[in-house]
Amino acid sequence: MISIIIPTYNEEKYLGKTLENLSLLKIPHEIIVTDDKSIDNTVSIARKYTKNVLVPSEKHTTIAANRNAGAKIAQGDFLVFIDSSCLIENPDAFFTCALDDFRSIPNLVGLTAKLNVYPETRTWGDRLMYFIFNSTHFIKNNILRTGEAAGKFQMVTREAFEKIRGFREDLVTREDADLFHRLSKIGRTLYDSELVVIHSGRRAHALGWPKLLSIWMVNSFWLMVFGTAKAKNWERWWEKTSDQAK
Repeated sequence: MISIIIPTYNEEKYLGKTLENLSLLKIPHEIIVTDDKSIDNTVSIARKYTKNVLVPSEKHTTIAANRNAGAKIAQGDFLVFIDSSCLIENPDAFFTCALDDFRSIPNLVGLTAKLNVYPETRTWGDRLMYFIFNSTHFIKNNILRTGEAAGKFQMVTREAFEKIRGFREDLVTREDADLFHRLSKIGRTLYDSELVVIHSGRRAHALGWPKLLSIWMVNSFWLMVFGTAKAKNWERWWEKTSDQAK
C-alpha cells in the first residue's frame, strides 16, 4: 500500500483540488493530511476526503517535523510526500509506473518526478527554472547518484525512511534535498521523467525567482559546509509578500 502524506497550513485555496485529484487513485493507498494549526478551512476540507487528518496541540517547528508526524501513523510500504497544491494527470498510471520502478530497479529506495507549474499560470521563468531543476535532479540521482529531490514529490520505501530516521527536523529548509542525499548513501535514488507533477509555483510568483533562488542557494551552501540551514525560523516568505502586495 502507498501512504500519501500532505503537510498543510492555511491551504484552503489548493487542498480541495489536490485531494479531488487523488480521489481518482484506485491503487491501494491512504491519504494523510498533517495540518499545522491552520486558521482557515484547511482541516474541514481535508476531512471531506480522508479520516487521517492530524492537528497538533502546538505548531511544528519545521515542515520536516510535520512530514515525520504523518509518516509515524502511515501504514503503507511506500511513503509519498507531496505538497498541498500538487496535481497528477492520471494518478493510477502514475503510481503504477512508480511502483514498477521500485520492482524493476535493484535497491531503489527513493523516487522523484519531473516538476512544473500549472500550465495556466506557468511563466517563461518557470519553464527555464524547472528545466534547470529537473536536469539537476536527473544528474544528481541518475548519474552522480548523490541524491536530490524537492518536497513536491518524494516517494520512498518505508524501510529506508525508517533506517535513516526520516526528515531532519532541525532543518528549516532543504530538508527534502537532505533526505534524498542520505537515502543515496544506503541505496539507489531515481529521477523518472515519465512521472510528471504540476503545482502552483506560488513562492516563485510571490517572491520572484531571483529572491527565491538566493534563499535556496544560501541555505544549500550552509547545509553543505556547516551541516545545517542558515535560516533559523520556518517562515512562509511567499505568504507575507503576497499579503503586502494586496
